[in-house]
Amino acid sequence: MLTVLKQYPSGVNLLLASAFVLTLGRAITLPYLVLYLSSRYQLSIAAVGTTVGCALVAGSLLSLYGGYLTDRLKPYPLILGFTGCFVAAFIGMCVTSNLILFFLALVLFNFAYSVIDITAKAAFGRLLPSHEQSRVFSLRYTLINMAYAVGPFIGAALAGVNMSLPFVLSAALGAGFFWLYIRYGDRELGCAPAQTTPFSFAQVGKVLLNDRRLVCFTLGGILSAVVFGQFSAYLSQYLVVTSDPQRVYSVITTLLAVNACGVITLQYWVGKRIDAQHLTRWLMAGLVLFLAGLAGFSMAQSLTAWAFAMLLFTLGEIIVFPAEYMFIDRIAPASLRGMYFAAQNLSNLGGALGPIVCGLVLAVWPAPMMFYVLAGFLIVGGALYLLGGSLSETRR
Repeated sequence: MLTVLKQYPSGVNLLLASAFVLTLGRAITLPYLVLYLSSRYQLSIAAVGTTVGCALVAGSLLSLYGGYLTDRLKPYPLILGFTGCFVAAFIGMCVTSNLILFFLALVLFNFAYSVIDITAKAAFGRLLPSHEQSRVFSLRYTLINMAYAVGPFIGAALAGVNMSLPFVLSAALGAGFFWLYIRYGDRELGCAPAQTTPFSFAQVGKVLLNDRRLVCFTLGGILSAVVFGQFSAYLSQYLVVTSDPQRVYSVITTLLAVNACGVITLQYWVGKRIDAQHLTRWLMAGLVLFLAGLAGFSMAQSLTAWAFAMLLFTLGEIIVFPAEYMFIDRIAPASLRGMYFAAQNLSNLGGALGPIVCGLVLAVWPAPMMFYVLAGFLIVGGALYLLGGSLSETRR
């Protein structure tokens, strides 16, 4: 991986560093929000879920405006400004004793993280030729998963000493990247090419809604993300209903380990082979692997069977994530790349919806029905991907 990084300009490597460092800050703290909120603010589990879920949804919706800013401003001030917001949000969550202020800080953190993510993805399209972008998107996703692999363990160690320490370290990581970007950030990298007549935010929204390819792809992404966005949450719900607590712990920890190891070892190797000419085929292959993984989960009895199903599911994840980014980059006008990536970022709404849908299914129907319902989301999402891909072919 280090050999590959040396091939890219420093601006690309710094944007890749942002993915690792800021995601590490996120991964250190987010797994312990439930415990922190319930212990510091005496909230019920339902109230904690509502608080965290609403903050994630609000951050995703606000990121649409962040995409608009990405197309109007240079990356350098945007990344610095929102990294400052990232740091301020964690400091705010650490010091406040007011739940409303904590919620606002949590929304600010999610908004800042989303805007930096969109800005980086849009900048890759300006810094690199199209044939290099699949490698960079795969490398970036590998770094993100490396951060998620180690972050919770660091957070657990710190939380055992003091529940506020994960927030302190997350803020420190953000501050460290802020200093790094001030020194080495690319001040010359321009914003998107300007429109002859500047669009307002509302006008840009109408442009996006009129692009049927983007609408199909965004809806397909939201429906598909119901399945892969928060898989650990709904699998935990399923296991709680069908198994004893000790088995829930052993299966989930095994699945998370298989997923993290699979992504870290295979993401770059598989991702660099995804070519822009056959993106729809790659997406369909990824969704088929997701379906195979769901089928494996529904039939798994042994820990080995669970792990094998997770490996199939992970291969689907490895393919779908970079292919989604490449599809958006291919259809986005140069002047609206940030807004297009922001629209694609709305797939996070599907991730938030997954545990809710699965909880309702588990409450009403036999537990295995959950996997059939999830398969239905994938099939409809895949049909929308196909429709968007076919519209893209006719537009070329």
